[in-house]
Amino acid sequence: QTFMNVSGRSVGALAQFYRIEPAEILVVHDDLDLQPGAARLKLGGGHGGHNGLKDIIAHLGTRDFWRLRLGIGHPGERAEVVNFVLNDPRKEERVLIEQAVQRALEISDLIIAGKQEAAMLKLHSA
Repeated sequence: QTFMNVSGRSVGALAQFYRIEPAEILVVHDDLDLQPGAARLKLGGGHGGHNGLKDIIAHLGTRDFWRLRLGIGHPGERAEVVNFVLNDPRKEERVLIEQAVQRALEISDLIIAGKQEAAMLKLHSA
């Protein structure tokens, strides 16, 4: 068990033990830059201030892993971000986030089969 902010230790250890290449890893995470209900799949990129991604990048030694970004919206004020991400979303936002998770589940077979491009196309056109 681990917390998202220090998940890099676990991800890195599992990748090393099972000889998993970073490009074969999918990290699902919340994203303040996407509106609630939005979902995006991409390979690589920065951490965007996300401490969990920052830790994973540090332990893998690369940014080149897959990310499934689930939008949670932004509280508006930077000072409110920590409290915002640690608390439950409002009911109407929760419904949108759950819909995004459902859409993500619908592409999971494509991702597992290594068909990330097809998964991206399906997810992003939904």
